[in-house]
Amino acid sequence: MHVKPLADRVLIKPLEAEESKRGGIIIPDTAKEKPQQGEVMEVGPGRVGEEGDKIPMEVKKGDRVLYGKYSGTEVTVDNIEYLIMRESDIFAIIG
Repeated sequence: MHVKPLADRVLIKPLEAEESKRGGIIIPDTAKEKPQQGEVMEVGPGRVGEEGDKIPMEVKKGDRVLYGKYSGTEVTVDNIEYLIMRESDIFAIIG
């Protein structure tokens, strides 16, 4: 299934949180912190400004980005979890 975000929204696949061990104890998935990095899978066409002109997106497909811990809405497509968020919720492009 193909997902195309609308306006200034971005479809992001979160990067897996690194598994950490503390003193030989494996931390369960429920106690792990949410990842704050992901890969942009799809981008919308951009938002329309007040004067009717289209404002292009700064991120593009394939960018690795840094976003807020609780940003976006979680969606599942073909058993893969993604986040959909506005471009303004993205803090930086990594790399």
